Amino acid sequence: MTEVVVLGAGYAGLKTVRDLQKQSGDFHITLIDRNSYHYEATELHEIASGTHQPDKITFPIVDAIDTKKVTFLQDKVEKVDCDAKTIQLEKTGNMSYDYLVISLGFRSEGFGIPGVVENALQMVDVDSANQVHEHVLSMMKKYRETKDANLLKLVICGAGFTGIELAGAFADERSAYAEIAGVKPEEISITCVEAMDSILPMFDRDMANYAMDVIQKRNITLMLGAKIKEIQDGKVVYTKGDDEAPNFVEAGTIVWTTGVSGSQVMEESGFEQRRGRVVVQSDLRHPHYETVYVIGDVSAFMNPESNRPYPTTAQIATQMGKHTAKNLAHQLRGEATEDFIYNEQGTVASIGNTHGLGKVGKMSLKGYPASVMKKVIVDKSLVDMGGLKELLAKGRFDFYH
Repeated sequence: MTEVVVLGAGYAGLKTVRDLQKQSGDFHITLIDRNSYHYEATELHEIASGTHQPDKITFPIVDAIDTKKVTFLQDKVEKVDCDAKTIQLEKTGNMSYDYLVISLGFRSEGFGIPGVVENALQMVDVDSANQVHEHVLSMMKKYRETKDANLLKLVICGAGFTGIELAGAFADERSAYAEIAGVKPEEISITCVEAMDSILPMFDRDMANYAMDVIQKRNITLMLGAKIKEIQDGKVVYTKGDDEAPNFVEAGTIVWTTGVSGSQVMEESGFEQRRGRVVVQSDLRHPHYETVYVIGDVSAFMNPESNRPYPTTAQIATQMGKHTAKNLAHQLRGEATEDFIYNEQGTVASIGNTHGLGKVGKMSLKGYPASVMKKVIVDKSLVDMGGLKELLAKGRFDFYH
């Protein structure tokens, strides 16, 4: 029987399995992930802020697969050998495959800046996001004892999508933090430090200005043009413009959201890659291995207009998974593969539970309607990844508040 192995149960990997398991044929699928659950990575900021508990954005992988056709193996991938067609796993050892889908996740990118790993909190999975929340609470409790005002300060390094959404979620929980610390909500300081002179470059100036206005009204400080040089214990060191004189902002909580790279497994396996991403062919296969697909966060699929890789998002990962399942079905039947065409349907960011902005098709959304659309997108993802059962159990139906 032909063995199809899928590494990673994120958006790309799980979508591949869910679509491929519907096909008939003499093949078996093994899905491997280090966690027993799938999580909605786009909602990690809600765990980090405490807006939701981890079980709100997770569900068991086995609930989303057909166990008659798919075997789920909880293990950590250490290395891939495409020449030998084997995968090295931490607990299981070596495993062979006929077809392989590499859809391993992302890791935080520190860009070589000193102190990032040691002194900043990451937000790359459920555990690390939950650690951010626990850290914030511990700082609030510690303030009651020490009265150190820096413990009330939350600094986010990076004002991209993740940073802005985290800042908005922190603002939603400001009153809860203040109650723990025994202070007024306005005493809880939230700051985003951003190297660029503007935010959200994927939107036009009007949309970006709207976002900045919402951020200001929510009492979030936005430090633009601040190039981070080092993260010290409780301190972000940065420079402004051409002036190399160091400045710093102190905080009890420092969260790093400036960028991500693909899994380090790609580098350790000897793939030709950049920041953990492999440039793939037009059908999403590895350029040198016709039975290996590389999708999701570890894939660099080129935009023909810009000649640059598309950003790694949940949207493109899900579409990649769907297309990979289609191409695997073609190959299993001895048919030719099809080229992948990314259909960008829009982008929506939340700035808290009831504020947001984005574009869906040609339509621009601001404020409350954007926040509703963000929840609709999350609900659609739950259906794609887990089905109606997971939507009913985990869905975002709080459209009116």
